[in-house]
Amino acid sequence: MSQQTSPMIEALQVELSASLTDKLQNTTIAFNELTIEVTAKQWIDVATRLRDIHEFDQLIDLCAVDYLSYGESEWDTDSSGFSRGVKQADDLFDFDTQAKSKGFDGNRYAVVTHLLSVKNNKRLRVKVFCDDNEMPTIDSVSEIWSVANWFEREAFDLFGVLFINHPDLRRLLTDYGFVGHPFRKDFPLIGQVEMRYDDELKRVVYEPVSIEPRVLVPRVIRASKGSKDITEADD
Repeated sequence: MSQQTSPMIEALQVELSASLTDKLQNTTIAFNELTIEVTAKQWIDVATRLRDIHEFDQLIDLCAVDYLSYGESEWDTDSSGFSRGVKQADDLFDFDTQAKSKGFDGNRYAVVTHLLSVKNNKRLRVKVFCDDNEMPTIDSVSEIWSVANWFEREAFDLFGVLFINHPDLRRLLTDYGFVGHPFRKDFPLIGQVEMRYDDELKRVVYEPVSIEPRVLVPRVIRASKGSKDITEADD
């Protein structure tokens, strides 16, 4: 059964399409939610218009997305809903970001912003792709919505997206001296270093990771058609 789109969402799509015209690259309605896509060059202009003209006065959330391995699957399965599971260790733990990006077709990083108009009770999602995969950069909207300051620092820390004109772009969640950006698709799940307290040095020391890689995504094996049920076979 398909979900019906509310007239309010459809009206908002028409309104923004008429107002922003050539500034919009795409508009999509899915699950009764409207998403618009704009270029990085138009982002500040569009954000200002959304706040001042269309009264989206609150920024609810801002995050980054890495599309490096979007749509890939390492498991052949008849079932849906599985994400990437496991690759050969030599391939999975080769974390040369620039080498992997060279073979990627398209813009790798996007910044997604969720907006709310309290007065009109409307919500909107805005997606902006960064033009450069090697050094993803986008203008900061912290002067338009002050709460973006915190969210943009988080996106910089976890994904390495640089926000131009941000007043204080520092890491937010990772430790001092942390190398890399842990939410990038080519960052190892086990990390790159481990730390421990050294009794002789009387301080915390960082060392290369010593644990073995392991698969964190479960694989469900179902009986093939015509075979006995596993429980019945065990009995």
